[in-house]
Amino acid sequence: MEIKKVAVLGSGLMGNGLCQVFAKDKDTSVVLRSRSKKQNPFDGIRANLDILIENDAMTEEEAGAVLSRISFTDDMEEALAGTDLVVECVPEVMEIKQDTFRDIEPLCRPDTILATNTSVMSITEIAQKTQKKDRVIGTHFWNPPYLIPLVEVVKGEETSMDVMGQTYEYLKKIGKKPVKCMKDVQGFVANRLQHALWREALYMVENGIADAATVDEALRYGPGLRWPHMGVLENVDMIGTDLSLNIQRGVIPYLADNHEPSALLEKLVAEGKIGFKTGEGYQKWTPEQATERNRALREFLIKVTKDLK
Repeated sequence: MEIKKVAVLGSGLMGNGLCQVFAKDKDTSVVLRSRSKKQNPFDGIRANLDILIENDAMTEEEAGAVLSRISFTDDMEEALAGTDLVVECVPEVMEIKQDTFRDIEPLCRPDTILATNTSVMSITEIAQKTQKKDRVIGTHFWNPPYLIPLVEVVKGEETSMDVMGQTYEYLKKIGKKPVKCMKDVQGFVANRLQHALWREALYMVENGIADAATVDEALRYGPGLRWPHMGVLENVDMIGTDLSLNIQRGVIPYLADNHEPSALLEKLVAEGKIGFKTGEGYQKWTPEQATERNRALREFLIKVTKDLK
């Protein structure tokens, strides 16, 4: 099956971004389905396109072509009619996701691929209320999806290899960098790696080894510079597995091994210090700083992803 029509369910940050991702492909038409009556669903997509135009990563003509391939409806049957791929971006609540898949399955063709954009939840569990569990798959896009190339293609226990292959090849076709997660493990691939790093970073701050700004600087100007060009296991091969083994023997016994969230993180949340949104988390932020950091990140990602192509 060739994927030519995609339905995106949910018009939040991820839903809007995904519409833009799919519609960038000239062979794909996209239907965005949202219940929101408060705002035009195209406003968020237009804002995303504008920052690309401002940074010379897209022309106004190309942006217009993307928008021309996106249609909007608040009617579920209309959104799903004739679709080859459905991607849900509903809230990260298991029952909501299960009910969504249960409800949309009868409205789709028997061969329509049903994808969830969950970041950590079990694909197998999400599929529990469907009849054909073999066509349910995980497609974890990273935010902002129109800038970050990675998509984790996650196999549930009953997901067919045919569905895995079709999804993977389509994502490659539209310019993403898909990776296959062949077991339905909590956190998939990249989030497991990210949270292992976060656990150590939070441990160091919590135990006075370094403050938050220092931890971030150490990563930003040290190993983080290598990661776009050399993965951690490639790095192991470069320095030698023998040296890596000796280093592991020396450091592994002293790393954080807690199996609960950081106590300091729990304390910050309990105190209402939740980061950019409130002006304080591990560090203090003015509204202007938060806005600037968000914009700077997008501009950086535009530049770095040009080099990755």
